[in-house]
Amino acid sequence: MKHTKSMTMKMTLNLMTMFTLLLLAVSGAAAQSLGEVARVARKNKPETTSASHVYDNDNLPTNDGLSVVGPAPTDSKSAGAPKAATVDPATARQQTADAWKEKLDKQKEKIASLSHELDIDQRELQLHSAALQTDPTISVRDVKFNKDEAQYKSDLDAKQKALDAARQEMDDLQDQAHKAGVAQNDKDSDKDKDNSKDK
Repeated sequence: MKHTKSMTMKMTLNLMTMFTLLLLAVSGAAAQSLGEVARVARKNKPETTSASHVYDNDNLPTNDGLSVVGPAPTDSKSAGAPKAATVDPATARQQTADAWKEKLDKQKEKIASLSHELDIDQRELQLHSAALQTDPTISVRDVKFNKDEAQYKSDLDAKQKALDAARQEMDDLQDQAHKAGVAQNDKDSDKDKDNSKDK
């Protein structure tokens, strides 16, 4: 019985192998290559009509006018003359002066604000130092006290740098305004005021 069972198994396995090979051979013969499919598709493709026309120098119309989308261009010589006549030099100078005055006023406000903040921080540091002088043991008892003092000093340094940068920017703006032809009469008096605030 063993012999017939193993023979039947071998025969079934051989039949399955031959059937698989036969299926692969048939499917390989029936399948087209990708190149063949592309050729057939190209042949079956309908003819394209010349809906898109390519223009070049040979077929570009020279005697017909071109259609332009949008407003018609104006002549630069005729358009520039009336505009120049309507602009009054005194008005333009006044507008420039007003614009520079506004920039300078904004910068002055910024400097005043930074100077005020710096002054407040200096007073807080003085109060902090006065508290240390009245009670020297406060730094030993309160660990946060030393951290606060270091924070006050770093804030003072940062605000002083910001104030110096704002003053430098003010000087640059005043120089630019002067180069633009805007006279700044109170330039020196503003510097004296700012310097007196630092003392």
